[in-house]
Amino acid sequence: MADSSWDAPLNARFRQGDDMAREWRLLDTGPRAAAENMALDEAILEARSQDVVPNTLRFLQFLPRCTLVGYHQAVEQEVRLDFCRANGIEINRRVTGGGALFWDESQVGWEIYAPVNYPGLPRSPEALYAFLCQGVVRGLEQLGVDAAFRPQNDIEVDGRKISGTGGTEVDGAFLFQGTLLVDFDVDTMLRALRIPTEKLKDKEISSVKERVTCLAWELDQTPSLPEIKAALARGFAETLGVELVPGPLTETEQKLLAEKVSYFRSEAWVYGLRRSLADRQELRALYKAPGGLIRAALAVDLPARRIRMALLTGDFFVYPRRTIFDLEARLKGAAAEPETVRRIVEEVFSAGDVRTPGVTCEDFVHTFQEALAKLQFALDGRGGPSDMALAEVNHLYTVVKPLAHMPRPSHLLLPYCAKPPECEYRYREGCDRCGLCHIGEAYDLAEEYELVPITIQNYENLEEVLADCRRRGAPAFVGSCCEAFYAKHQADFERIGLPGLLVDLDSSTCYDLGQEEQAYRGQYENQTELRMGLLRKAVARVVNGAM
Repeated sequence: MADSSWDAPLNARFRQGDDMAREWRLLDTGPRAAAENMALDEAILEARSQDVVPNTLRFLQFLPRCTLVGYHQAVEQEVRLDFCRANGIEINRRVTGGGALFWDESQVGWEIYAPVNYPGLPRSPEALYAFLCQGVVRGLEQLGVDAAFRPQNDIEVDGRKISGTGGTEVDGAFLFQGTLLVDFDVDTMLRALRIPTEKLKDKEISSVKERVTCLAWELDQTPSLPEIKAALARGFAETLGVELVPGPLTETEQKLLAEKVSYFRSEAWVYGLRRSLADRQELRALYKAPGGLIRAALAVDLPARRIRMALLTGDFFVYPRRTIFDLEARLKGAAAEPETVRRIVEEVFSAGDVRTPGVTCEDFVHTFQEALAKLQFALDGRGGPSDMALAEVNHLYTVVKPLAHMPRPSHLLLPYCAKPPECEYRYREGCDRCGLCHIGEAYDLAEEYELVPITIQNYENLEEVLADCRRRGAPAFVGSCCEAFYAKHQADFERIGLPGLLVDLDSSTCYDLGQEEQAYRGQYENQTELRMGLLRKAVARVVNGAM
């Protein structure tokens, strides 16, 4: 039943000095299925935007376990679908941006609903994140945990993440939410999510347990859920300077929930909103900005040189959230030219109050232009189609210079992990060309095109080799690495400054298997496979200028 004490418009009461404006509702909706919780997020936010429900601190939990992708993410890119379906783990999508999450029964979610112009709250997303996260920091302090806010939107304990946050806005009201890790099923999380290992470089950590933590790991005795919620409520009340009054869902919210929940259970919401273009002729690129990973995909009409469809996904946050849809709509039918794309992106971002914490307009321009640059691989020197399909060019990455300006390479860099674990050359330079792996073929290729083959043992070795090549006047290189390694070290390649062309690997890598730290030290024991056919085409292209 609706609470009649909240009938009057809240902002009006505040302006009139009514003490009730400092009363916020404390709402605990208990364990619910993923679709119900997502529908409630939108229902409460919509009701708050209409000024018919109070400012609210909500606690929520999930039952059964689930994975939730961010609003701008494609499920297929972030979730291991087969594992989740086989193990009864629900899959859904948040109304807020950010990265994919795994929720089990132990975790506690918290949410703030209020007007964007609520007195005393910062307007910019970055400042709002920092301010509201102090509620969790103060709550954890009461539980005996020394936590701190970490930009852009995390709460950490001794450098390890214990809470991630994010938000969205609708018609003058905002939702800011986060999850508190009470206990943490690492094994299931790793199997349920395609972990974005591109982020590891920023945090310089060696394993999941070294970059996240939970209350069960920080305290000798884990507090009960009521104790945790009470501490967080006190922390938020102190931070906001309000009194939290327990209250139920209103009739308005219950009606909105009933209307919305079927849509939030639908494939249209979970999958269709951000469906990958993988089944189409497309050009792809990715870029790791400080505020999140950006993935761009462009379906291009090659003869007409026009964009048929655009898809922008990633774990970034955008306010208002429809900005990305507006941008994709504007790009549809546009000329597949870098400056046209730049103009459209800049026009969309300058048209309104667009805010992207930690991500700039230029970051989006760069990612789209990186995707368009791959058209050069699909065309021959006369502008006609090359023998390299669009599906292949997405496995190529240029660094420092685009293909059109790539000098003739002098070196071919190969990963040690492409040699069999038992090979005597696995951890040293050389190859006896025994035919048991692709490295022998790569050495033949290097000999054919007068390139110097070098086996890269670890990341430090790569830095040393590239720096030495540059000192010796090497014009460029061709190499092979996985997409995750490229994304993780994009900035490093640019900093070193030697132009190069990288070819993606063709098998499970250390990142897929969660062994990136072993690989970093040169101790990865599995074997990867080179895309030998594509590597040959790539070398021929940069050496000869055409295929």
